[in-house]
Amino acid sequence: MRASESGHGSQTTRSPGASPQSGAHNRFLIKLTVISTLGGLLFGYDTGVISGALLYMKDDLNLTTFSEAVVVSSLLFPGAAFGALLGGKLADKLGRKGSLLVCAGLFLVGALICTLAPNAVIMTIGRILLGFGVGAAATTCPLYLAEMAPAHRRGRMVTINELMIVTGQFLAFAMNAILDALIKDPHVWRWMLGVATIPAVALFVGMFFLPDSPRWYAVRGRLQETKRVLELSRDPAEAAEEYNVIAEHAKRDVAEDKGAAMRDLRAYPWMRRILWIGCGLATVQQATGINTVNYYAPTILESTGLGASASLILTITIGVVAIIGTILGIVLLGYYNRRPLLLTGFTGVAAGHAVLALSFMLPESGFRSYLILAAMLIVVFFVQTFIGTLVWLLLSEIFPMTIRGFAMGIAVFVLWTVNAAISFAFPPLVAALGATPTFGLFALVNVGSILFVKKFAPETRGRTLEELEDDFRAHEDPAEYVHRAPAGVHGS
Repeated sequence: MRASESGHGSQTTRSPGASPQSGAHNRFLIKLTVISTLGGLLFGYDTGVISGALLYMKDDLNLTTFSEAVVVSSLLFPGAAFGALLGGKLADKLGRKGSLLVCAGLFLVGALICTLAPNAVIMTIGRILLGFGVGAAATTCPLYLAEMAPAHRRGRMVTINELMIVTGQFLAFAMNAILDALIKDPHVWRWMLGVATIPAVALFVGMFFLPDSPRWYAVRGRLQETKRVLELSRDPAEAAEEYNVIAEHAKRDVAEDKGAAMRDLRAYPWMRRILWIGCGLATVQQATGINTVNYYAPTILESTGLGASASLILTITIGVVAIIGTILGIVLLGYYNRRPLLLTGFTGVAAGHAVLALSFMLPESGFRSYLILAAMLIVVFFVQTFIGTLVWLLLSEIFPMTIRGFAMGIAVFVLWTVNAAISFAFPPLVAALGATPTFGLFALVNVGSILFVKKFAPETRGRTLEELEDDFRAHEDPAEYVHRAPAGVHGS
């Protein structure tokens, strides 16, 4: 890590010029973060719960290898992939709040269908509906938090959503193990899936108590509401200063807007460059192979000779490490710039996959089983500490306001499409090549991701969303984007 890029912070956690916030302002931001990130919790639970439910669902619904892959991947594609496009459109048309309300409805209906599904076809339909909710929430929630947060708190507020995602995955793993122990019934998987209805109702009710984003209000000419929302989370002087900047940029954006995101992208090459970079970041995040661990951990562990119940219990450690890594990543955001953290993450993930590949070359034994688990934990730790948090944060920051929802939807569509492709291809790839070449391939891909981040990823720490947009407008070559935070910046 070069000294010029490390951006060490001091004990102060606010950026220059940021004012201390009152208790009322902090309480509002905490309430907003907790309620809106229930979408992230559901994202995590619905993607994680299938790993344990599959062990029982396979026999109950007579799943073949192919139909098992369809049930797992249908949440991702077409579900989450097209849900991301839906979420981007809704976020622009209905607002960030309206989009999250739709997400809550999708989560509730999808969970009920999956819980009651009599066969693989109905289960797949329910999983696709859940995928629409997952994709739309993954698009909308980071945007909402980024646009609501003061600049010096943006990094940590947005990445709380990632903490809620991994918390949801941990709850899924833990709930699978608890229900497996308590309910000795082959239909226990229905209870595993049905738990998701509780946070879905909480998200739906909670969003009625929150406003929409001040930036979304501004580009629609609703400036009084922009001012009102800013005053909920900033002191009067800071709110007034930020209001002036937002209003000025909104006026320029509306004047330049061609009336549709695709027309804006055709008209402005700098917007296309940022969209391509966002899609690239989405791709390399999924190329870490993290979801082969999240979705297939019990299956992988069971294949090493462990029993089904032992595999479920050990999978909980993956959820624990994910939570610890995410919390550590949120802390590190206050002290280091985004780029060096990303580079550290991809280096660690490549090493973890190399260890995992070599582990499968050992003869079957208890030691081999636990070494494979340890290697998976290395991958999870580096992804959740350095990559999962950072990529979602960068995607919420880099897109210009007039196409932000649409562009985020496209990037997250790419993310889920790559996720689905990897998740669908993983079982047949292991069957055809073996585990060692498969995980060795993941290691090589992550080396390529390091090169992509070094060349294209901008440094976003310490700048408002409007300052970032001005920087991207001013440079034709992504290599000229700012790669260091402003001197002396603190906070996330």
